[in-house]
Amino acid sequence: MRAYHLAALLASLCLLASSPFALAQHETGSDVFSGEQAFKNYCANCHGAAGNQIANVDLGHGAFRKPYTDDELANIVMKGIPNTPMPATPNMSKEQATQIVAYLRSRASQKDVGAGGDAVRGQALFAGKGECAACHRINGKGSRLGPELSKIGLVRTSDQLAVSLLDPNSEVQPNNRFYSVTTQAGQQVSGRLLNHDAYTVQLLDTKEQLRSFNKADLQQEGFIPSPMPSLRGKFNDKELADLVQYLVSLRGADKK
Repeated sequence: MRAYHLAALLASLCLLASSPFALAQHETGSDVFSGEQAFKNYCANCHGAAGNQIANVDLGHGAFRKPYTDDELANIVMKGIPNTPMPATPNMSKEQATQIVAYLRSRASQKDVGAGGDAVRGQALFAGKGECAACHRINGKGSRLGPELSKIGLVRTSDQLAVSLLDPNSEVQPNNRFYSVTTQAGQQVSGRLLNHDAYTVQLLDTKEQLRSFNKADLQQEGFIPSPMPSLRGKFNDKELADLVQYLVSLRGADKK
């Protein structure tokens, strides 16, 4: 979909209404997986991976204007809505549209880890107990060692964020992998991998210094686990919900 594909569907949305249509009629896990791929191909460029990039629209939590049936939603995905920014998608099959709906329904039925969380308390936990700013940067403040989080709410869902907080090594994006090298002189340096090829390695080391090494001068090199500690056992459920809610709220706001 082009800009605002599916946006008009959820523009000016209310809270999700309870209805017999709240759970999708998806047949198999394969339908949901295919729908996720179609969503990424057609929709995520404008809506973001979490489906919440457009103001007042949250595709991931099923906040519809009214309790649409699956068929109604599929038709809107294919045909758009006349006199709105959402155009039709002539090359989309009914099967693809149905799979996208199945994916969105499955997302809406998942538990929202951040539900009931307080972003203000979460911000305090981020800066204090969690010591997150020691590695992460938000709106120009904090460390560059870990992933930049100023827009993390646009690209990660609450459940994905919770997984990263509780099990940091379960899914590490390629540009956030950590690497370690040992020079011929025995010096060991580790940091976030910026680039490597057949001849060189570039890192942002733990002191946030850019380092470049010729592979011919190294004894050893390789990927290492993320240095990010798990919050499991350190944060209770309420604190986790607060922190997740804060992270979800980060969508590129102006620096303060």
